[in-house]
Amino acid sequence: MAELDVGQHCQRASCNQNDFLPFVCDFCSGAFCLEHRSRESHACPEVPVKREFQTSGGTTSYPCSFQDCKGKELLPVICPQCEKHFCLAHRHQDDHKCEKLELPKPRMAATKELVQKIVESKAGSKSKGRRGAKNSATAAKVALMKLKLHAAGDKGLPQAERTYFQVYLPKDVKDSSQPMFFCSKWSVGKVVDYAASLANLKNNNNVLAAKKLRLCHPQTGEALQMDDTLLSLLAHPETPLYNGGNVILEYLDNDDRGLEDVLDYVPQT
Repeated sequence: MAELDVGQHCQRASCNQNDFLPFVCDFCSGAFCLEHRSRESHACPEVPVKREFQTSGGTTSYPCSFQDCKGKELLPVICPQCEKHFCLAHRHQDDHKCEKLELPKPRMAATKELVQKIVESKAGSKSKGRRGAKNSATAAKVALMKLKLHAAGDKGLPQAERTYFQVYLPKDVKDSSQPMFFCSKWSVGKVVDYAASLANLKNNNNVLAAKKLRLCHPQTGEALQMDDTLLSLLAHPETPLYNGGNVILEYLDNDDRGLEDVLDYVPQT
């Protein structure tokens, strides 16, 4: 099929692209494609001269530089980008097809860029505490499989109600920790009593003046409330316990609210 004789080839020697709607340079009158429409891009040999028109009455007027427009203005209306004179009808870049008009980004591309910036800013604002909680949850899932193989507990408990912990024992006990499982419906007080029996720990929680055996949080060191259930602690919105995670048992004075340093009990991996 013969090539259609439509449009013009870009007169930039290195381009020669056929453009159906070529741009005509106002200075050298050459035809160019979109990429080479500006004077700088096609190395225009002509020096731009601002056109002024003197009327017979001695009044200076400024003719519009837009192609085929015969409009004139008494005061200069200059495009700040291409620095040419235009009439009021063609003063905007879109109206006179300004050679230095920046093409807007497609809407989808701009939206995608904005969303990416929002995501990156939110990711950067996450606290170290939340990252630590995420790491703890992942580690607990890995440890849960091992705990199920070796943990001690009431074998009569249904599997769906079992919650597994690596229980770190008081400092003066020979064994540093033991794997155990408990009923998720139990209170912390019952968990403490049952863990003490499994580990053969002295439990004087019913003696008023004695130190109390308390279950403590593995990250914060806080002594957990005796009447809280494991279910409520597993679902805590900020500092939850994890099925397959760690807990700490320690003897505390009645006015102590927790441990000073959990690193004395739980090794860092």
